[in-house]
Amino acid sequence: MARVDHPGCSRCQELPEVPTAGGVLYLWFPIAHILTKMEQIWKRRQWPLQVLPGMQGVCLTLTDQQRLDQCLVELQGCLTTKELEDTQALHLPNGGEPQLADCPRVMPLYRLVALSQANWLLDLLAENRLISHFQPIVNAAQPNQIFAQEALCRGLDTDDSLISPRRLLQTARAVDLLFRVDLEARKAAIQAAAHYRLTTPIFINFTPTAIYDPEFCLQSTVKLIDQAEIPHHNIVFEVTESEETEDVKHLQNILCFYREAGFRVALDDLGSGYSGLNLLHQLRPDFVKLDMELIRDVDRDEYKAMVTAKLLEVAQALEIKTIAEGIETAAELAWVQDHGADYVQGYFLARPCAPPRINLDIDSSVSD
Repeated sequence: MARVDHPGCSRCQELPEVPTAGGVLYLWFPIAHILTKMEQIWKRRQWPLQVLPGMQGVCLTLTDQQRLDQCLVELQGCLTTKELEDTQALHLPNGGEPQLADCPRVMPLYRLVALSQANWLLDLLAENRLISHFQPIVNAAQPNQIFAQEALCRGLDTDDSLISPRRLLQTARAVDLLFRVDLEARKAAIQAAAHYRLTTPIFINFTPTAIYDPEFCLQSTVKLIDQAEIPHHNIVFEVTESEETEDVKHLQNILCFYREAGFRVALDDLGSGYSGLNLLHQLRPDFVKLDMELIRDVDRDEYKAMVTAKLLEVAQALEIKTIAEGIETAAELAWVQDHGADYVQGYFLARPCAPPRINLDIDSSVSD
């Protein structure tokens, strides 16, 4: 498996080192009261503490008895989330004073704390233990007819149990490895689709904030698709976390890159936030997925029904194909069928699995 998107991208080539015991830890605080709080705690613990004159910072010497993980647990317990985010940290395992070359290793204290607890994620990435499960997207009018498969990232623990995507993404975001997890998830999806010889369209999720420059960062993704001999038209790149994308121009550039390469694009979770409709006309995707919270009980909630019906109407007028996700009951399926959704997806139809399901037995006329 190719491990990097570009041979010159060291950020994709290297995994960070987990801080180990020993050495010294430098901390710089945004405001003086955090320094005062630190001095009181370390005095009570009787741990050596050197205040850096004029810098609102400290240098902590970490002995064998005073391991780094103990120190970080103490800091996590006594500082607020905001204080952890704004305090800058540098761990020098061999001691000494910071040098200019150490500047890139300075990080928010919360990230250093998270990194000290992220051995499992670093091992998972180093050992290629990201896999894909597939969930069918089916024709709304004929729900036993599979239109596409969505590749969903899962992690394999050392005992072969599954690690939830929520845990994967939360930890990756905390230690600034979201770009790496996003990259490896894309590659795992492509490899799995090739392994199972899928001929239907394949929806592959990607996080826009994990991509710096599409032409630079996505080269190996396209190369892997070509090596797998998957037609570009059969790949649909699905934007996730679109509500957190502040730089719409950057997202447009990514989607432009995908489209120019012959891929299609989808916008996830339409209706989940205030900016969804803006993104609809700014991005003009080939598909939109209606947020599952809108679909939940849409047959019984008149407010949800009104909003969902209007979103379907808008998408249809713009000639954008619609996917109602999160279908869990026959009544929800019947409602979206009656209101013109093109495709549907959800546990009522099929759960994510590997290998992917290629046959379904769903009555196309289900009702209450």
